[in-house]
Amino acid sequence: MARPSKKTPEQKLQIVLAVLRGELSAMDAARRNGVSEQSVHNWKRLFLESGREGLEKGARRPSSREMELEAENEELKAALGEAHVQLRVWKKGAEYLPPSRTSR
Repeated sequence: MARPSKKTPEQKLQIVLAVLRGELSAMDAARRNGVSEQSVHNWKRLFLESGREGLEKGARRPSSREMELEAENEELKAALGEAHVQLRVWKKGAEYLPPSRTSR
């Protein structure tokens, strides 16, 4: 897993804009700013895909599979909660019933 960047979104923006304007190559921008060339290319890609907002959020976007799993997880939590409530109601109701012959 990549470690978080020490550069602020504003710093990343300035680096990416310098590369896009042709003032610096990605390699020169990386050397001057103490980051990897790959980081500069990633920031440039993020910026071109989603502008400044992409640099602020970073590359982490949930996949469609992750979103499906999160929705399923919420459904299962709700079902478990309902089952728990039903069980409590049944147990509470059972307190008022006479003991059965098999429970002795």
